[in-house]
Amino acid sequence: MKDLLHIVISIIIFCPIVLFVIVYLVGRKVKIRGTHAFGAASDVTTLCLFFSVPLAIGVLWRVNVGALLVILAIMMAMIFTYIDWRTKKEIEVKPLLKKIWRFLFLILSTAYLVICIVGVIQSIMEYLQVV
Repeated sequence: MKDLLHIVISIIIFCPIVLFVIVYLVGRKVKIRGTHAFGAASDVTTLCLFFSVPLAIGVLWRVNVGALLVILAIMMAMIFTYIDWRTKKEIEVKPLLKKIWRFLFLILSTAYLVICIVGVIQSIMEYLQVV
């Protein structure tokens, strides 16, 4: 049982798209509208991407970027808060946090996709050099 849980968590961390699809499909089955199911799936996947992106970078280039990712997320949250304060004068916390979290999803998803593509290209180049 412990091994099965370990395998499931490993698959989710190394391939967060699986988590996204599962949460989206479960949301649709529970009769959540398409946009809300997509939002819920992106919210859950963002947390997973916070672990996946530094792990993927560490595996490919042996560089630890976890702390840098947290610092960048905090700085981005500060910028979003400042912009929200300057435009609305009254900060609504829940919509602001949702906006920050969804933007992080876009950034981390793009980063993960780019890292995967670069990793595949790097593996192909290494294979071709060996052969």
